[in-house]
Amino acid sequence: MNFDIPQDIQDYLVVLDDFIEKEIKPLQEQDDNNRFFDHRREHARTDWDNEGLPREDWEELLGEMRRRADAAGHLRYALPEEFGGQNGTNLGMAVIREHLAAKGLGLHNDLQNESSIVGNMPTVLMLRDFGTEQQKKDWLQGSLTGKVRIAFGLTEPEHGSDATWMDTRATRETRDGVDGWSITGEKMWNTGMHVATHDMVFARTSGDDGSAIGITCFVVPTDAPGVKIEEYLWTFNMPTDHPRVSFTKVWVPETAVLGRFDRGLELAQHFVHENRIRQAASSVGAAQFCVNESVRYAGERKPFGKPLAANQGIQFPLVEKHTDCEMIRGLILKTAWQMDQMSKPDVARYLSDKVSMCNYRANRLVCEAADLAMQVHGGMGYSRHKPFEHIYRHHRRYRITEGAEEIQMRKIGGHMFGFISKPKA
Repeated sequence: MNFDIPQDIQDYLVVLDDFIEKEIKPLQEQDDNNRFFDHRREHARTDWDNEGLPREDWEELLGEMRRRADAAGHLRYALPEEFGGQNGTNLGMAVIREHLAAKGLGLHNDLQNESSIVGNMPTVLMLRDFGTEQQKKDWLQGSLTGKVRIAFGLTEPEHGSDATWMDTRATRETRDGVDGWSITGEKMWNTGMHVATHDMVFARTSGDDGSAIGITCFVVPTDAPGVKIEEYLWTFNMPTDHPRVSFTKVWVPETAVLGRFDRGLELAQHFVHENRIRQAASSVGAAQFCVNESVRYAGERKPFGKPLAANQGIQFPLVEKHTDCEMIRGLILKTAWQMDQMSKPDVARYLSDKVSMCNYRANRLVCEAADLAMQVHGGMGYSRHKPFEHIYRHHRRYRITEGAEEIQMRKIGGHMFGFISKPKA
């Protein structure tokens, strides 16, 4: 068995590092842009008097970073060549995402906003795989350039992990001779609606509560009558772009249906494994950063006349986390490589439990590593002058979003105990 990272991926990490040094770091140093990354970061990013939304200058900086990354050919790495990408593999994305996160906070990879010089663009692939030719023409290219921004409205105030019980309903309605649908309901954590041009709204169109069949995805213009942002929910990690949104008799034409009618959850599940493995890789990278910084500090800090590193009370917890990083990283890279050997449906059949293992363990690990880094660094570790509190607050959400860790564990248990049938490979 060969456990080496493929040479082309290793070579690409060098290219990315060079791009960061020449293009991204100077942009971060320019015009006091470091205020978004040093101890002022939460205040600099958050417009406290405007519902806690991201400040415009912060989002403009992220946009400039993405433009430069796109011009250099990095932003679309994971996309197919037909969309200007490099056909990046799951293994390649896992290695890259860990590598970037292990560098710590910076403009090159700010995952609080899912923003990175190497982008994750599931909406583009959803439009490619589920959209009609006209929908692709209307929305796909715009999604690549940023002119079209599509939010994702699945979770509801009364229904989180189990979307099959959603209360949002869509009923057939013809207006001015045009067949369409009237949508009424509410969505929660409808991220990005403050800048979105459209929203993917999932609504029940037939069937009973609890059935996975009978839910349809509609692409709804955010300026359609009846769409209302009710409130932005302030979170552990500010700023917020996560609103509760109401839809009151929002009418859309039949052409707004994306994917198969009554099979909307296919879209919701379309990119889940890729998202989870990349998220896990980022978490391991951030955890390794916390460990590395703590080891360095323990060698420099000398209370009572000797380095902290001489104390086994400091050594052993860091040994534990370093070992966890090594083990979980190995599982992530193996699973990502296996994903590249299979079709998307086969990944769901044979690897779904392994992806869940990677995701929940990595997301838990980074929270533990950030907490340990605070402890090793003492008072300064607890302060905002170190990045650990930010890392903890950001990654803590991943233990809930993209499938809570209990959902991941339930899936693993389902495979282990035979509640989920797993065909032989």
